[in-house]
Amino acid sequence: MRDDPAVAAELTRIGRLLVADGLVVGTGGNISARLGAADEILITPSGYSLAELQPEDLVRLNLQGEARSGRARPSSEWQVHVEAYKARPDVQAVLHLHPPVSTMLDAIGRAIRLITTDHSYYVREIRRVPYIFPGTQELAEAVASQLDGADVVLIRHHGCLVAAGDLGAAYQCALNLEAAAVATYGALLLGDQTTACPPGFLQRIRDLEAAGVTHDKH
Repeated sequence: MRDDPAVAAELTRIGRLLVADGLVVGTGGNISARLGAADEILITPSGYSLAELQPEDLVRLNLQGEARSGRARPSSEWQVHVEAYKARPDVQAVLHLHPPVSTMLDAIGRAIRLITTDHSYYVREIRRVPYIFPGTQELAEAVASQLDGADVVLIRHHGCLVAAGDLGAAYQCALNLEAAAVATYGALLLGDQTTACPPGFLQRIRDLEAAGVTHDKH
């Protein structure tokens, strides 16, 4: 069973990094991690900046959305976290962020290209959902429906959701999503409409993973 204090400490650490990296501003964004019994999560509270969170500020929820502990209300986007965990029993961490360039490109209908090997390795595939009013069950279900085989969902005019096997992997994925968006934007300014990482790179990574070979990107 995962140790709750350790999970809480890691959530607050990652929250500070996400703010420092510009992936959320103000009280935007919300992050969570699954706890040991698999049917409970720790999630950030509503109205708090991720840069200022303390472990005791986090809210413990079950996957029915019932608060088990915490002195504040859970994030207004708790439903999208809960539905992501229900859809993907393998997922241990969920980040809902507002990366500016990723969100802008998606809003204007420009696909984010995975241009470098890092983009391709950490992001893999990007799914999309149209604009749906934030904080609703409709949005949560739409996002969860896109997590069948993908870990990144762009939410139009809103942000993104990243799901992963642990908080560190989710953080790396989020960083590389925004890096891919910045690279795509730069390529578009230079008149390039097509450049992307060769598909053979990711296929080889998947073949190695299927064979049980651990591949350290760096």
